[in-house]
Amino acid sequence: MTSTLQPASTTEVVNRPGRWLALGVLVLAVLLVAVDATVLGLATPYISEDLKPSGAQLLWIGDVYSFVIAGLLVSMGSLGDRIGRKRILLVGATAFGAISVFNAYATTPEMMIVARALLGVAGATLMPATLALIRNLFHDPRERSLAVGIWGATASAGTAVGPIVGGFLLEHFWWGSVFLINLPVMAVLVLVGIKMLPESRTANPGPWDLVSVVLSLVGMIGVVYAIKEAATHGFAWTTLAAGLLGAAALYGFVRRQLSLPTPLLDMRLFRNRGLSGAVLADLLTILGLSGLVFFLSQYLQLVQGRRPLEAGLAELPAAIGAVVAGLVAGRAARRFSVRSVVSGGLAAIGLALAALTVLDQSTGYPLLGTALLVVGVGAGFSFTVTADVILSSVPKEQAGSASAVSETAYELGAALGIAALGSIVTGVYRDFTGPAGTPAAAHESLGGAVEAAAHMPAHSAGTMLDAARTSFVDGLALAAGVGATVLLAAAVAAWFLLRGQKLEDGGPEHT
Repeated sequence: MTSTLQPASTTEVVNRPGRWLALGVLVLAVLLVAVDATVLGLATPYISEDLKPSGAQLLWIGDVYSFVIAGLLVSMGSLGDRIGRKRILLVGATAFGAISVFNAYATTPEMMIVARALLGVAGATLMPATLALIRNLFHDPRERSLAVGIWGATASAGTAVGPIVGGFLLEHFWWGSVFLINLPVMAVLVLVGIKMLPESRTANPGPWDLVSVVLSLVGMIGVVYAIKEAATHGFAWTTLAAGLLGAAALYGFVRRQLSLPTPLLDMRLFRNRGLSGAVLADLLTILGLSGLVFFLSQYLQLVQGRRPLEAGLAELPAAIGAVVAGLVAGRAARRFSVRSVVSGGLAAIGLALAALTVLDQSTGYPLLGTALLVVGVGAGFSFTVTADVILSSVPKEQAGSASAVSETAYELGAALGIAALGSIVTGVYRDFTGPAGTPAAAHESLGGAVEAAAHMPAHSAGTMLDAARTSFVDGLALAAGVGATVLLAAAVAAWFLLRGQKLEDGGPEHT
């Protein structure tokens, strides 16, 4: 087994001539996932109109992908370490493209939820494999920082490309077309990846423990489901039972990992304070952001009346800020410090979210665009540096596990954020008082209210929509306030947890 501490190995890998072209293939996979995540938010009003989901079903459509992917990331990262990271990436990308077709042609809310869940299974194979391959392709710390920055910048670019391309498609085709844009990206990834990507796997990894896989999946889904249901409907016996089952499964998972000679996830990784701090920062950041992002497209379209393409362009500053910050984050962390860059980035996001608590129906774009730009810059700095810290904290043989931990925190934060902050928006929204004759469907979601208004007398429809939009914006502003509090708390936590943490600056070494 080759250690990352051996200079000969480092020289050999650093001089690999095709490593930057290989990185280009990896970022295509990231682009695939990022575009898919953003176009769903843009298509939500159209999905609501066509499939007529309830408020709970709409949240499930939004977050079941994250539930499943969070439950399987560790398992798939470990599987990639065993069978080969290139192999699992290419198989996962092919499946991702095929299941995207299923998403595009879903005809009921239930079918859409199942399609999103299956996409989560495929998506769980992609992200850990990309980061793990970067760890194996780039041993020089400064090159790896730049590679991680490009990786993160591509994810941010995907969040910009997704709404713009998705907006164009939604204005000219039906909503399912936004999922079909995955197909050409997947085809290029697979065809080029077969030739360009080197295979890498862990030597003598031991068996893939199926009991651990089941415990991880049941644990994550049980806990996240319980939090979502409690936030939406309050505590009930079924919610408590799901939460207890999930907690028990996660406890069993941890105990089992500590007893296995070759665990699915080496729990000793968490003894590294830098890795633990970076993972916690990622989780809290996404938790604070995701609920807001999920509803922002609805605000731009259904409250402010922007067309889909215009709404996509309106979200562009966040992606631009993240791309620019991501490319310089490694250099900034070396010049100043890891904790100052990460904490500063998180604090910037928190302050931008705090500014959004003054949102109303007629809020001008300068405030919104500036806030989104600051969010993007803060996220670009913090996410890029935490990803670098996580990757450099472990030997390359454990890159898949460490990458999976990082991505699990990201997806768990997304699921919890949509569940908790999304439930705040939905809870405030449902209490609006409409005129006599307001149908129950109008209280389920803002999309439902817009649809219902089409079948009401003009005066009643206008009164009902105004009340519904005001209530939706009130919920969005409250969620932004909660998100701001979470982000500022994360900034403080990162300042202490990442104390003394440094990015590698010479040959590979662990700090």
